[in-house]
Amino acid sequence: MNLTSENTAIVLDSTSDYPDAPARFPNMRFVPLYVRFGDDSYRDYLELGPTEFYERLRVSPVTPATAQPTPQDFVSTYEELAGYERIYSLHVTAKLSGTFQSAELAAQEIGGDKVRVIDTKTASLAIAMLSHAIQRRLARGTTDEEIDALVGRFYAYSNVLFTVETLEFLQRGGRIGKAQAIAGGLLRPDLLVIARTVSRSVAQRMRTFGANEVINPFDMFGDYLRVALRAPASFRLIEWITSAPGSTNSRPAASPPLRPCRRQPT
Repeated sequence: MNLTSENTAIVLDSTSDYPDAPARFPNMRFVPLYVRFGDDSYRDYLELGPTEFYERLRVSPVTPATAQPTPQDFVSTYEELAGYERIYSLHVTAKLSGTFQSAELAAQEIGGDKVRVIDTKTASLAIAMLSHAIQRRLARGTTDEEIDALVGRFYAYSNVLFTVETLEFLQRGGRIGKAQAIAGGLLRPDLLVIARTVSRSVAQRMRTFGANEVINPFDMFGDYLRVALRAPASFRLIEWITSAPGSTNSRPAASPPLRPCRRQPT
């Protein structure tokens, strides 16, 4: 079967941090998780955006929690895409959320092999980047086998990086211990956390860099990087990448969600 953007749809959940996907691509849909502050529940991005979330986080006496979409949330989305012959449903790692399981239950209710649910084994804009990679192939025509191979490479080579100004909320949420939070705060306030995958605890994969330590991202991730930014604070990551020795990009700049960056030949 030849897959194209006319006969194949892509479904994302809100952990992809890509709410604009349906506006940019008619064959994409966005299913929100639920964010809870005590007894108050909101649909992620649709009823509570990132800015409002962080404002409330700073003053809330309770630690927020999330809940995966219900299977019916996914069934409704899949039924909305009835005109498509194939649906790729891309979701946050099953080791952090039950979202993947909800999507699988919904796919079983739809029946057949129309819906292919993928555990991306990652989170945030890494999922959006995978959706873009699939979309590019749909634009020229592709197959299930080629997409399967693409997902395999994604598992092998994708990375997630994020910065935090404080370790307080990682500690409050139980991702790291109090001693680690104190030690990390003493080392550096703007920590760089590197997650090879998002399947282990933050404590196992957290690494802090001293203020005088210089790390070349190309040495870490290879000669070709494709970068996605979620928040303004993440521009420190782009500055880190584009200022690295050998980068063909000299400084950070406004960019679309996906930005390639190459090492300059030496």
